[in-house]
Amino acid sequence: MATRLVVAFLITAFAAWIRVALAPAESGGRFITLSLAAALSALYGGFRVGMFSTVVGMLFVNYLLVKPYFSLAFDDPVEAFWLNLWHLITQLVVVGAIAFMQQQNQRLRQATTEIQRGAKQLEDTFEHSSTGMAHSHIDGRWIRINQTYCDLIGYTKAELQSLSYRDFTHPDDLQLDQDQLARTLEGELGSYRIEKRYIHKLGHPVWVHLTLSLVRKPDGQPDYLIAVVQDITASKATELALRTSEQLLRQANQIAGVASWHADVATRRFVTLSGSHEVLDLPAAEFTDDELLALTHPDDRAMVLKQWALAVKGLADYDIEYRLIIRGQHRWFSVRAEFDRDAQGRAVRALGVTQDITERKHRDMQIQQFNASLEQRIEERTRALKAAYDELESYSYAVAHDLRSPLRIINGFAQALREDNPEWAGESLSHLERIMGASKKMGELIDGLLTLSQFSRGDLQRKPVNLSTIATRLLEEFSSTDPQRQVRWEVAPGLNAMADPPLVEALMQNLLHNAWKYTAQTPQAVIRVYAQMEKGQTRFCVSDNGAGFDMARASKLFQPFQRLHMPHEFSGLGIGLATSLRIVQRHGGSMAATGEPGKGATFCFSLYAPLAV
Repeated sequence: MATRLVVAFLITAFAAWIRVALAPAESGGRFITLSLAAALSALYGGFRVGMFSTVVGMLFVNYLLVKPYFSLAFDDPVEAFWLNLWHLITQLVVVGAIAFMQQQNQRLRQATTEIQRGAKQLEDTFEHSSTGMAHSHIDGRWIRINQTYCDLIGYTKAELQSLSYRDFTHPDDLQLDQDQLARTLEGELGSYRIEKRYIHKLGHPVWVHLTLSLVRKPDGQPDYLIAVVQDITASKATELALRTSEQLLRQANQIAGVASWHADVATRRFVTLSGSHEVLDLPAAEFTDDELLALTHPDDRAMVLKQWALAVKGLADYDIEYRLIIRGQHRWFSVRAEFDRDAQGRAVRALGVTQDITERKHRDMQIQQFNASLEQRIEERTRALKAAYDELESYSYAVAHDLRSPLRIINGFAQALREDNPEWAGESLSHLERIMGASKKMGELIDGLLTLSQFSRGDLQRKPVNLSTIATRLLEEFSSTDPQRQVRWEVAPGLNAMADPPLVEALMQNLLHNAWKYTAQTPQAVIRVYAQMEKGQTRFCVSDNGAGFDMARASKLFQPFQRLHMPHEFSGLGIGLATSLRIVQRHGGSMAATGEPGKGATFCFSLYAPLAV
């Protein structure tokens, strides 16, 4: 404002100087030039600046245009008053008119600016909208199209100008669109919304939601169309996936024989999904908790309520089996549910599945009844078997005792005959020695039978056993009793097992004795004791490089009194491996043998119980 006042003062002073310079101060029209200065000042600075110039000009006219300066230039004060008053009124009107025109012009400029800004905003809204927008004539010719619409179907604006919407609308959807447009043009509809497909420039379909509005002229005649298009391809794909999922869920429910459901914990309403209640032949698709409790078997209601309350609080899982009474029939159901919870941990919704397990329950009860009767029969059979076993054992001892007596007599008389007849020789002595050998052999067979019977009975007591220690001790004993043999043995350390110590002692005695015996004719005999893992189970092995055996005859290897070598080759009764197999089987394990004639044999066994630490 100070700048404006200074400029106004300079303009007024310049006007006064011009006035004096152009004409004598005493000539008429003193205020004319200064009125022009006031108008210029008003145009420059507004009403207040214009009036400031007017007042300054009046001072110049009255005191500075006529000498002596600073004295009133008019001789008649009355004339001076009226001249100054009229000039002031005139300037008020002129400066006021100028100021009013300036305000109007400013408002006009502001309105124009607002109109331009609004038009720009509308243009930006149209061009940069996230939905496709287009204006078209009634006949389909385009007026304007935004870029989103072009991007939606893959054409440029120049390409679309030569096309109609009919050219890229899917043929199956074109008739619906045209029917709705006809109804709109006839006045039945002001606008319409449809879902339709466009054919993208690249050839794939694009699902859109089209909103089309008709703009009419003041006389009511159709003017142009406004189309708003939104791409809904993704939502259509989601909708298709949802329908597919529902169909798959329905099929899965039917195949699995289950019903899926959700429950609102607050309203306590249970709703089955995808019509799965029909799979279980439930009476309805929705239930309240009271309706479900009314269907629940009275004996199961308290359990169901307790389990549900614990599950809602998050204190237990909801996984129960209970009975429902449906159409007069008692049916068993297995029900499982998980809960959605809010930020405070409160249960909001439950999602669950229900499966009819009536047939399984019936089978379980039948199995229980069968097991009860089976246990009774097993107990009866066990008692009978124990009685028969005890009788057989008693019989075995009796037979062995009764057989030993005549054998002792035969052997005694044969010995007496040899002592009483020292002159016997040749065939007679050979017959006598054969009688004594046969009786001795028979005695050994009886002892073998008793031994085999002994290892087949009695209670099994598992304790930690170190097979490495047992094997080392036995091999040292064999070496001391047969010092002329040169046998190298290898015993792996830490071969531990849980087994019956006496039985394992007998087992290792038999296997190592066989290995020692069948390597007797091997120059560089080697015996190994080690362990190996097979299918997660520890198997202990005794191997040698002795006589071996033919695998074709391996089926007779563990049978009592069956031998794979001739008596003159290796002595023995054929009872050791049968006894070993009985010991292993009593421990719940298994035994296998591999061999090759002249290249040795390997016997591996498991004792079932885990290794001791």
